[in-house]
Amino acid sequence: MYRAREQVENERWLAEIERATEQLDLDTTVRSRATDLFLSTVPDAERSKRATVAASLYAGALIEGDRRSQQAVADAVGVSRLTIQQRWKELIEAAGLRPPEW
Repeated sequence: MYRAREQVENERWLAEIERATEQLDLDTTVRSRATDLFLSTVPDAERSKRATVAASLYAGALIEGDRRSQQAVADAVGVSRLTIQQRWKELIEAAGLRPPEW
């Protein structure tokens, strides 16, 4: 779980989630799930936050059944597809869920 202070400290990144959600035409439930995932796993290093935003958004969409490709999410957030590929499963596991085994 996260604290309210973390929301304030990460307003920039939460705005990025909102912007990318709108760009990808994702539902508000996806934005909410991605926000929860991000704030629950927010890294200390500023340079890792964009990657966590992308992975949170992809995982949130997957959890909510509103899937988008890793490439589409990567393009919307400005990271590589590989960045998402390397991080999304650990975010799902951190949420207490099991990632799919395709």
